[in-house]
Amino acid sequence: MNTRQAIDESPGPISLSVAFNQDSSCFSVGLDSGFCVFNTEPCELKASRDFNAGIAIAEMLGRANYIALVGGGKQPKFPQNKVIIWDDAKQKAVITLEFRTQVHRVRLSRSRIVVALQNSIHMYAFSSPPEKLSVFETADNLSGLCCLGTKVVAFPGNATGRVQLVEIDTGNVSIIPAHGSPLRAMELSPDGQVLATASETVSEALALYQHSSLMPVQGTLIRIFATSNCARIAELRRGVDQATIYSIGISPDNTLLAVTSDKSTLHIFDLPHPLRDDYNNSPQMGTASSIHSIGSIDETPNQKWGILGKIPLLPRFFSDVYSFTSARFETVDDPSIGGVGAPYVPIPGVPGGKAAKGIIGWLNEYTIMVIGAGRDGRWERFIVGTADDGRRHCVRNGWKRYLGR
Repeated sequence: MNTRQAIDESPGPISLSVAFNQDSSCFSVGLDSGFCVFNTEPCELKASRDFNAGIAIAEMLGRANYIALVGGGKQPKFPQNKVIIWDDAKQKAVITLEFRTQVHRVRLSRSRIVVALQNSIHMYAFSSPPEKLSVFETADNLSGLCCLGTKVVAFPGNATGRVQLVEIDTGNVSIIPAHGSPLRAMELSPDGQVLATASETVSEALALYQHSSLMPVQGTLIRIFATSNCARIAELRRGVDQATIYSIGISPDNTLLAVTSDKSTLHIFDLPHPLRDDYNNSPQMGTASSIHSIGSIDETPNQKWGILGKIPLLPRFFSDVYSFTSARFETVDDPSIGGVGAPYVPIPGVPGGKAAKGIIGWLNEYTIMVIGAGRDGRWERFIVGTADDGRRHCVRNGWKRYLGR
Protein backbone atom coordinates (compact mmCIF):
# COMPACT_ATOMS: atom_id res chain seq x y z
CA MET A 1 0.00 0.00 0.00
CA ASN A 2 1.48 3.36 -1.06
CA THR A 3 1.09 5.81 1.83
CA ARG A 4 3.38 8.52 0.45
CA GLN A 5 1.82 11.96 0.25
CA ALA A 6 1.04 13.06 -3.29
CA ILE A 7 3.41 15.63 -4.72
CA ASP A 8 1.75 18.92 -5.61
CA GLU A 9 2.61 19.43 -9.30
CA SER A 10 0.56 22.59 -9.67
CA PRO A 11 2.85 24.94 -11.60
CA GLY A 12 1.37 28.14 -10.18
CA PRO A 13 1.40 31.35 -12.20
CA ILE A 14 3.99 31.78 -14.94
CA SER A 15 5.58 35.13 -15.67
CA LEU A 16 5.30 35.87 -19.38
CA SER A 17 6.87 39.34 -19.36
CA VAL A 18 8.49 41.87 -17.03
CA ALA A 19 9.05 45.62 -17.40
CA PHE A 20 10.28 48.44 -15.18
CA ASN A 21 8.45 51.73 -14.94
CA GLN A 22 10.21 54.93 -16.01
CA ASP A 23 12.36 55.40 -12.87
CA SER A 24 12.69 51.65 -12.09
CA SER A 25 10.98 52.13 -8.71
CA CYS A 26 8.41 49.47 -9.69
CA PHE A 27 8.13 46.65 -12.16
CA SER A 28 5.10 45.03 -13.75
CA VAL A 29 4.72 41.34 -14.52
CA GLY A 30 2.45 39.86 -17.16
CA LEU A 31 1.21 36.45 -16.00
CA ASP A 32 -0.59 33.56 -17.65
CA SER A 33 -3.36 34.35 -15.15
CA GLY A 34 -3.36 38.18 -15.02
CA PHE A 35 -0.77 40.72 -13.95
CA CYS A 36 0.93 42.05 -10.83
CA VAL A 37 3.07 45.03 -9.81
CA PHE A 38 6.04 44.95 -7.43
CA ASN A 39 7.98 47.64 -5.63
CA THR A 40 11.58 47.29 -6.75
CA GLU A 41 13.39 47.96 -3.48
CA PRO A 42 12.58 46.06 -1.43
CA CYS A 43 11.05 43.53 -3.82
CA GLU A 44 7.49 43.42 -2.48
CA LEU A 45 4.15 42.78 -4.11
CA LYS A 46 2.20 46.02 -4.55
CA ALA A 47 -0.87 44.89 -6.51
CA SER A 48 -2.14 41.70 -8.12
CA ARG A 49 -5.05 41.15 -10.50
CA ASP A 50 -6.27 37.64 -11.32
CA PHE A 51 -8.08 37.49 -14.67
CA ASN A 52 -7.82 33.69 -15.00
CA ALA A 53 -6.37 34.51 -18.43
CA GLY A 54 -3.02 35.60 -19.85
CA ILE A 55 -1.40 39.05 -20.11
CA ALA A 56 1.64 39.18 -22.42
CA ILE A 57 2.45 42.87 -21.99
CA ALA A 58 1.96 45.03 -18.89
CA GLU A 59 3.49 48.51 -19.17
CA MET A 60 3.25 51.02 -16.31
CA LEU A 61 2.94 54.80 -16.39
CA GLY A 62 5.35 55.79 -13.62
CA ARG A 63 3.62 55.02 -10.32
CA ALA A 64 0.21 56.09 -11.61
CA ASN A 65 -2.83 53.81 -11.70
CA TYR A 66 -2.74 53.41 -15.50
CA ILE A 67 -1.28 50.23 -17.00
CA ALA A 68 -1.20 49.25 -20.69
CA LEU A 69 -2.21 45.61 -21.15
CA VAL A 70 -2.05 43.23 -24.13
CA GLY A 71 -3.37 39.68 -23.95
CA GLY A 72 -1.17 36.65 -24.53
CA GLY A 73 -0.18 33.20 -23.39
CA LYS A 74 -2.19 30.02 -23.81
CA GLN A 75 -5.50 31.68 -22.92
CA PRO A 76 -5.26 35.44 -23.60
CA LYS A 77 -7.42 37.81 -21.60
CA PHE A 78 -7.59 40.29 -24.49
CA PRO A 79 -6.99 39.95 -28.24
CA GLN A 80 -3.32 40.33 -29.15
CA ASN A 81 -4.15 43.13 -31.59
CA LYS A 82 -5.66 45.34 -28.86
CA VAL A 83 -4.09 47.67 -26.30
CA ILE A 84 -6.12 48.08 -23.13
CA ILE A 85 -5.36 51.07 -20.91
CA TRP A 86 -6.37 49.73 -17.51
CA ASP A 87 -7.28 52.08 -14.66
CA ASP A 88 -6.38 50.01 -11.63
CA ALA A 89 -8.06 52.47 -9.25
CA LYS A 90 -11.37 51.93 -11.04
CA GLN A 91 -10.62 48.27 -11.86
CA LYS A 92 -11.68 48.67 -15.46
CA ALA A 93 -10.49 49.47 -18.98
CA VAL A 94 -10.74 53.16 -19.84
CA ILE A 95 -9.13 53.18 -23.33
CA THR A 96 -9.05 50.50 -26.03
CA LEU A 97 -6.90 50.73 -29.16
CA GLU A 98 -7.39 48.13 -31.89
CA PHE A 99 -4.99 47.31 -34.73
CA ARG A 100 -4.93 44.99 -37.72
CA THR A 101 -1.90 43.03 -36.51
CA GLN A 102 -0.37 41.87 -33.23
CA VAL A 103 0.91 44.44 -30.75
CA HIS A 104 4.55 43.85 -29.78
CA ARG A 105 5.20 46.68 -27.30
CA VAL A 106 3.53 49.67 -25.67
CA ARG A 107 5.23 52.74 -24.18
CA LEU A 108 3.45 55.31 -22.03
CA SER A 109 4.06 58.85 -20.86
CA ARG A 110 1.65 61.40 -19.44
CA SER A 111 1.20 62.86 -22.92
CA ARG A 112 1.75 59.94 -25.32
CA ILE A 113 0.81 56.33 -26.04
CA VAL A 114 3.25 54.65 -28.43
CA VAL A 115 2.41 51.23 -29.88
CA ALA A 116 4.89 49.02 -31.75
CA LEU A 117 3.58 46.58 -34.36
CA GLN A 118 5.74 44.33 -36.50
CA ASN A 119 6.26 46.92 -39.24
CA SER A 120 4.95 50.19 -37.85
CA ILE A 121 4.90 52.57 -34.88
CA HIS A 122 1.66 54.32 -33.91
CA MET A 123 1.69 57.45 -31.76
CA TYR A 124 -1.33 58.79 -29.88
CA ALA A 125 -2.06 61.66 -27.56
CA PHE A 126 -2.88 60.26 -24.11
CA SER A 127 -6.42 61.57 -23.94
CA SER A 128 -9.96 60.25 -23.84
CA PRO A 129 -10.64 59.44 -26.55
CA PRO A 130 -7.00 59.11 -27.69
CA GLU A 131 -6.00 61.14 -30.73
CA LYS A 132 -3.84 59.43 -33.35
CA LEU A 133 -0.92 61.73 -34.12
CA SER A 134 1.29 59.81 -36.54
CA VAL A 135 2.26 56.44 -37.99
CA PHE A 136 5.81 55.44 -39.00
CA GLU A 137 6.88 52.46 -41.08
CA THR A 138 9.65 50.27 -39.65
CA ALA A 139 11.67 47.24 -40.60
CA ASP A 140 10.58 43.97 -38.97
CA ASN A 141 10.37 44.68 -35.25
CA LEU A 142 9.21 41.47 -33.59
CA SER A 143 10.92 42.48 -30.34
CA GLY A 144 8.87 45.68 -30.21
CA LEU A 145 11.89 47.96 -29.86
CA CYS A 146 10.83 51.48 -28.91
CA CYS A 147 12.14 54.11 -26.47
CA LEU A 148 9.93 56.96 -25.29
CA GLY A 149 11.71 59.92 -23.73
CA THR A 150 10.44 63.31 -22.67
CA LYS A 151 11.55 64.98 -25.90
CA VAL A 152 12.22 62.21 -28.44
CA VAL A 153 11.00 58.78 -29.46
CA ALA A 154 13.42 56.21 -30.89
CA PHE A 155 12.51 53.08 -32.84
CA PRO A 156 13.77 51.05 -35.83
CA GLY A 157 13.83 52.73 -39.22
CA ASN A 158 12.30 51.33 -42.38
CA ALA A 159 15.62 49.78 -43.42
CA THR A 160 17.66 47.16 -41.58
CA GLY A 161 19.86 48.52 -38.81
CA ARG A 162 18.57 52.08 -38.97
CA VAL A 163 17.03 54.07 -36.13
CA GLN A 164 14.37 56.77 -36.43
CA LEU A 165 14.46 59.62 -33.92
CA VAL A 166 11.28 61.67 -33.72
CA GLU A 167 11.02 64.94 -31.81
CA ILE A 168 7.80 64.81 -29.81
CA ASP A 169 7.01 68.54 -29.98
CA THR A 170 7.84 69.22 -33.63
CA GLY A 171 7.50 65.80 -35.29
CA ASN A 172 10.89 66.23 -36.97
CA VAL A 173 12.43 62.89 -37.97
CA SER A 174 16.14 62.01 -38.06
CA ILE A 175 17.60 58.76 -39.37
CA ILE A 176 20.64 57.09 -37.79
CA PRO A 177 22.41 54.34 -39.79
CA ALA A 178 23.31 52.53 -36.58
CA HIS A 179 24.12 48.98 -37.71
CA GLY A 180 24.37 46.77 -40.77
CA SER A 181 22.13 44.08 -39.30
CA PRO A 182 18.75 44.06 -37.49
CA LEU A 183 18.57 45.94 -34.22
CA ARG A 184 18.45 43.87 -31.06
CA ALA A 185 18.28 46.46 -28.27
CA MET A 186 18.19 50.23 -27.76
CA GLU A 187 17.95 52.65 -24.85
CA LEU A 188 17.67 56.41 -24.35
CA SER A 189 19.54 58.05 -21.49
CA PRO A 190 17.34 59.61 -18.77
CA ASP A 191 18.20 63.11 -20.03
CA GLY A 192 17.45 62.10 -23.63
CA GLN A 193 20.87 63.21 -24.91
CA VAL A 194 22.29 59.75 -25.65
CA LEU A 195 21.00 56.72 -27.55
CA ALA A 196 22.64 53.30 -27.16
CA THR A 197 22.01 50.50 -29.68
CA ALA A 198 23.03 46.90 -30.30
CA SER A 199 22.36 44.63 -33.26
CA GLU A 200 21.55 40.95 -33.66
CA THR A 201 24.78 39.88 -35.38
CA VAL A 202 28.29 41.10 -36.10
CA SER A 203 27.78 41.25 -39.86
CA GLU A 204 28.75 44.91 -40.02
CA ALA A 205 32.05 44.10 -38.33
CA LEU A 206 32.68 41.19 -40.66
CA ALA A 207 31.91 43.35 -43.69
CA LEU A 208 34.45 45.89 -42.50
CA TYR A 209 37.19 43.33 -42.96
CA GLN A 210 35.90 41.41 -45.97
CA HIS A 211 38.54 43.00 -48.23
CA SER A 212 41.28 42.87 -45.64
CA SER A 213 43.86 40.20 -44.86
CA LEU A 214 43.38 40.91 -41.16
CA MET A 215 41.24 38.69 -38.97
CA PRO A 216 37.60 39.91 -38.67
CA VAL A 217 36.28 41.61 -35.59
CA GLN A 218 34.35 39.29 -33.28
CA GLY A 219 32.12 40.10 -30.35
CA THR A 220 29.17 42.37 -29.75
CA LEU A 221 29.25 46.15 -30.14
CA ILE A 222 27.12 48.73 -28.37
CA ARG A 223 27.09 51.97 -30.31
CA ILE A 224 26.51 55.34 -28.67
CA PHE A 225 24.90 58.30 -30.49
CA ALA A 226 24.17 61.90 -29.54
CA THR A 227 20.48 62.57 -30.14
CA SER A 228 21.10 66.28 -30.79
CA ASN A 229 22.94 65.67 -34.07
CA CYS A 230 22.80 61.86 -34.51
CA ALA A 231 26.61 61.64 -34.42
CA ARG A 232 28.16 58.38 -33.28
CA ILE A 233 30.30 59.22 -30.28
CA ALA A 234 31.56 55.81 -29.15
CA GLU A 235 31.63 52.05 -29.62
CA LEU A 236 31.73 49.78 -26.59
CA ARG A 237 32.62 46.10 -26.87
CA ARG A 238 30.89 43.56 -24.62
CA GLY A 239 33.48 40.87 -25.30
CA VAL A 240 35.38 39.00 -28.01
CA ASP A 241 32.74 36.28 -28.40
CA GLN A 242 29.41 36.84 -30.10
CA ALA A 243 26.46 37.31 -27.74
CA THR A 244 22.79 38.19 -27.92
CA ILE A 245 22.06 41.39 -26.02
CA TYR A 246 19.07 41.14 -23.70
CA SER A 247 18.87 44.65 -22.29
CA ILE A 248 20.65 48.02 -22.12
CA GLY A 249 20.25 50.37 -19.16
CA ILE A 250 21.71 53.82 -18.43
CA SER A 251 22.24 55.19 -14.91
CA PRO A 252 20.10 58.10 -13.63
CA ASP A 253 23.09 60.47 -13.73
CA ASN A 254 23.87 59.45 -17.35
CA THR A 255 27.43 58.32 -16.54
CA LEU A 256 27.27 54.51 -16.68
CA LEU A 257 25.79 51.97 -19.09
CA ALA A 258 24.88 48.38 -18.23
CA VAL A 259 24.32 45.51 -20.67
CA THR A 260 23.04 41.96 -20.18
CA SER A 261 23.34 39.12 -22.67
CA ASP A 262 22.63 35.41 -23.20
CA LYS A 263 26.04 34.69 -21.67
CA SER A 264 24.41 35.42 -18.26
CA THR A 265 26.76 38.34 -17.74
CA LEU A 266 26.10 41.94 -16.70
CA HIS A 267 28.73 44.34 -18.06
CA ILE A 268 29.21 47.94 -16.88
CA PHE A 269 30.77 50.67 -19.03
CA ASP A 270 31.60 54.32 -18.60
CA LEU A 271 29.22 56.27 -20.83
CA PRO A 272 30.46 59.17 -22.97
CA HIS A 273 28.14 62.15 -22.98
CA PRO A 274 28.05 65.06 -25.45
CA LEU A 275 27.40 67.61 -22.67
CA ARG A 276 30.35 66.64 -20.48
CA ASP A 277 33.87 68.00 -20.68
CA ASP A 278 35.39 64.52 -20.98
CA TYR A 279 33.61 64.23 -24.35
CA ASN A 280 33.90 67.80 -25.63
CA ASN A 281 37.61 68.09 -24.83
CA SER A 282 38.45 64.69 -26.27
CA PRO A 283 40.76 64.78 -29.30
CA GLN A 284 39.26 61.58 -30.70
CA MET A 285 35.53 61.17 -30.35
CA GLY A 286 34.39 57.58 -29.95
CA THR A 287 37.74 56.26 -28.82
CA ALA A 288 38.99 55.39 -25.38
CA SER A 289 39.97 58.97 -24.68
CA SER A 290 36.33 60.09 -24.91
CA ILE A 291 35.07 57.47 -22.51
CA HIS A 292 36.95 58.34 -19.35
CA SER A 293 36.93 61.47 -17.27
CA ILE A 294 40.18 60.75 -15.46
CA GLY A 295 43.61 59.77 -16.69
CA SER A 296 45.09 59.63 -20.17
CA ILE A 297 44.64 56.92 -22.76
CA ASP A 298 47.72 55.22 -21.34
CA GLU A 299 46.04 55.02 -17.95
CA THR A 300 42.65 53.86 -19.24
CA PRO A 301 41.77 50.62 -17.45
CA ASN A 302 39.18 49.58 -20.03
CA GLN A 303 41.61 49.02 -22.88
CA LYS A 304 41.78 45.28 -22.35
CA TRP A 305 44.83 44.58 -24.50
CA GLY A 306 47.15 47.31 -23.20
CA ILE A 307 50.01 48.18 -25.54
CA LEU A 308 48.50 46.04 -28.33
CA GLY A 309 45.71 48.57 -28.60
CA LYS A 310 48.18 51.19 -29.81
CA ILE A 311 49.86 49.16 -32.55
CA PRO A 312 48.65 50.24 -36.02
CA LEU A 313 46.91 47.74 -38.34
CA LEU A 314 46.03 45.24 -35.64
CA PRO A 315 42.35 44.15 -35.57
CA ARG A 316 40.05 46.67 -33.96
CA PHE A 317 39.09 44.63 -30.92
CA PHE A 318 42.61 45.24 -29.53
CA SER A 319 41.92 48.99 -29.29
CA ASP A 320 38.18 48.93 -28.51
CA VAL A 321 36.78 49.95 -25.14
CA TYR A 322 35.58 47.15 -22.86
CA SER A 323 33.54 47.14 -19.68
CA PHE A 324 35.36 48.10 -16.50
CA THR A 325 33.62 45.32 -14.56
CA SER A 326 31.12 42.50 -14.96
CA ALA A 327 29.05 40.09 -12.88
CA ARG A 328 26.90 37.04 -13.49
CA PHE A 329 23.12 37.03 -13.26
CA GLU A 330 20.65 34.16 -13.36
CA THR A 331 18.94 33.05 -16.57
CA VAL A 332 16.16 30.63 -15.75
CA ASP A 333 13.85 28.39 -17.75
CA ASP A 334 11.47 29.76 -20.35
CA PRO A 335 7.84 28.89 -19.78
CA SER A 336 6.44 26.72 -22.56
CA ILE A 337 2.78 26.72 -23.40
CA GLY A 338 3.15 22.97 -23.79
CA GLY A 339 3.98 22.54 -20.11
CA VAL A 340 7.06 21.40 -18.18
CA GLY A 341 9.28 19.12 -20.25
CA ALA A 342 7.46 19.87 -23.50
CA PRO A 343 9.32 21.12 -26.59
CA TYR A 344 9.62 24.89 -26.58
CA VAL A 345 6.77 26.70 -28.33
CA PRO A 346 6.81 30.49 -28.80
CA ILE A 347 4.55 32.22 -26.29
CA PRO A 348 1.60 33.87 -28.07
CA GLY A 349 1.57 37.62 -27.71
CA VAL A 350 4.98 37.93 -26.02
CA PRO A 351 7.51 40.12 -27.91
CA GLY A 352 9.95 37.81 -29.67
CA GLY A 353 7.95 34.79 -28.47
CA LYS A 354 10.21 34.25 -25.44
CA ALA A 355 10.00 35.30 -21.81
CA ALA A 356 12.19 38.35 -21.24
CA LYS A 357 15.55 37.82 -19.50
CA GLY A 358 18.09 40.17 -17.94
CA ILE A 359 15.92 43.30 -18.00
CA ILE A 360 17.93 46.17 -16.47
CA GLY A 361 16.71 48.93 -14.19
CA TRP A 362 18.94 51.48 -12.44
CA LEU A 363 17.59 52.34 -9.00
CA ASN A 364 20.28 54.99 -8.40
CA GLU A 365 23.82 55.81 -9.54
CA TYR A 366 25.31 52.63 -8.06
CA THR A 367 22.42 50.12 -7.73
CA ILE A 368 21.35 47.96 -10.67
CA MET A 369 18.30 45.71 -10.65
CA VAL A 370 18.02 42.77 -13.07
CA ILE A 371 14.72 40.93 -13.49
CA GLY A 372 13.58 38.10 -15.70
CA ALA A 373 10.33 36.38 -16.62
CA GLY A 374 9.72 32.66 -16.61
CA ARG A 375 8.50 29.88 -14.38
CA ASP A 376 11.26 30.77 -11.91
CA GLY A 377 11.17 34.57 -12.38
CA ARG A 378 13.91 36.33 -10.41
CA TRP A 379 14.78 39.74 -9.05
CA GLU A 380 18.50 40.46 -8.50
CA ARG A 381 20.29 43.48 -7.04
CA PHE A 382 23.84 44.50 -7.98
CA ILE A 383 26.02 47.21 -6.45
CA VAL A 384 28.75 49.08 -8.33
CA GLY A 385 31.56 50.12 -5.99
CA THR A 386 35.27 50.75 -5.67
CA ALA A 387 37.72 48.34 -4.02
CA ASP A 388 40.68 49.28 -1.82
CA ASP A 389 43.00 49.11 -4.83
CA GLY A 390 40.90 51.71 -6.65
CA ARG A 391 39.39 49.29 -9.14
CA ARG A 392 35.65 49.42 -9.66
CA HIS A 393 33.64 46.26 -9.31
CA CYS A 394 30.05 45.02 -9.48
CA VAL A 395 28.74 42.46 -6.97
CA ARG A 396 25.36 40.84 -6.46
CA ASN A 397 24.10 41.46 -2.93
CA GLY A 398 20.52 40.23 -3.11
CA TRP A 399 18.09 38.08 -5.07
CA LYS A 400 14.56 36.74 -4.81
CA ARG A 401 12.06 34.57 -6.65
CA TYR A 402 9.34 37.18 -6.89
CA LEU A 403 6.62 34.63 -7.65
CA GLY A 404 7.32 33.00 -4.29
CA ARG A 405 8.52 29.59 -5.49
